[in-house]
Formats: sequence, structure tokens, C-alpha cells
Amino acid sequence: MDFKTLLVERRRLVVTIGVALVLALVLEVGFYLGQSAAYNGMGARPKNYKAMQAELIAVQNALKSRNDELAIQRTRHDVDRQALELVRKELAGQKEDMAGLEEGLAFYRSLISPGEIEPGLSLRGLELKAGDQPGQYFYRIVVQQEARTHEQLKGTLSVVVRGEKAGKPVEYPLQELSDDFRAGGSALQFRYFQSVEGLLALPEGFEPDSVRVQVRTLKPDEYNIGEDYPWQLEERFTHVGK
Repeated sequence: MDFKTLLVERRRLVVTIGVALVLALVLEVGFYLGQSAAYNGMGARPKNYKAMQAELIAVQNALKSRNDELAIQRTRHDVDRQALELVRKELAGQKEDMAGLEEGLAFYRSLISPGEIEPGLSLRGLELKAGDQPGQYFYRIVVQQEARTHEQLKGTLSVVVRGEKAGKPVEYPLQELSDDFRAGGSALQFRYFQSVEGLLALPEGFEPDSVRVQVRTLKPDEYNIGEDYPWQLEERFTHVGK
């Protein structure tokens, strides 16, 4: 390469560097002027604007901290509410247990206190409660005698469920509706009381309205008593006879 050509290349390099420096200077001046125009448009000085930015960040951090604290308070409130609900349920359960114990105590007291129940054999009543499946029902019948006799009674229990099917009166012996009763539930042998209970299933289309309960004993004394009870469901069984 000759001297002339080398000189031309150096001039090009110098011109290129100069142009780059000018462009950089123009860009920096433009950025500064644009930032100044923006500050002036907002009516703020650069120093004040930076201070406002720092204050905004501080406010955002404080707001986040308050939100976190509020979330913690809400969680504590939910926990306290759930704990209070558990305490309420526990107290309700304890009250129910106490009521059951008092109910059972009154039952046993009636067996040994003269005049509390009818002398000799009697029926405590019929209890019915809905089962887990449609058409299924739990039943319980309590047969009792005054405890002062201290004699063991032997006899039989018969139960008939009455109602309508297809508009006509129909009745079913309990042994046709309940495997529990068919398996020996009709036999009675007790000194103070006997609780007969189990599960029955009603035939499709049958609408019950009443239940006939009959008790017969031969030893040591002969009794024949019967009661008619309406078909009425309860939420739970009593604690009598438990």
C-alpha cells in the first residue's frame, strides 16, 4: 500500500470516529433535553422527582407490609372462629351426653321406684329413625316391668306395621320386613326390661301410618298387653334402655 492510499484510510478513520462522537453527543443531549422536558411538563425538578420516586417506593413497601399484616390478622380470625365453632360443638355434644345420662338415670329410677310405672308388664313405646337408604328405618321397642317383683319374665313380642298400598289397607308382620326381628327378636326374657331393635325395609309403594305392638308372657305370670303407635320418625333414639 502506497503513502497516498494510507493517508486516505486514516482520513476515513478520523471522519468515522468524529461522526460517532457527534452522534453520541447528540443522543446524550437529546436524552437530557427530553428528560428535562418531561420534568418541566410535570412541573417537577429532577431532584424533586427522584425524591418522589423514593417516597413512592417507600409507600409501596409500607402498603405491602400492611397487606401482609392484614392477611395474618384474617388468618388468625379464621383460626379463632374455627376454634370457637369446635368449642361450641363440643359443648353441644357434652350437653347432649348429659341429657342422655339424665334420661337413662330417670329410666332406671322409674324401674325401682314404686308408682313410677304401671305395676307388672308395660311398654315403654316405639321409636323409629330413618335409615341410610330410602325405605329403610331403624326401630326400637322397650318392654319393661316394675323391678320390685325381681321375677324373670318369658314371653313373645309381635309387631305389625299397618298402612296403605295402591289405595288399599295393608299390614305386614315385622318379621317380613326385618331380618333382625326374624332372627329371634320376637323372644322375650328379662327381669327389668328388654330392648328390641333392628332395621326394617318397607315394600315399594307401601305407605305406613301405624304400628301395632303386642306382648304376651306366660311365666311366671300371664300378661297380654298391646299398644298402637303412629308411624312417627325421630332424629335419634333416646338413651332409655342403653
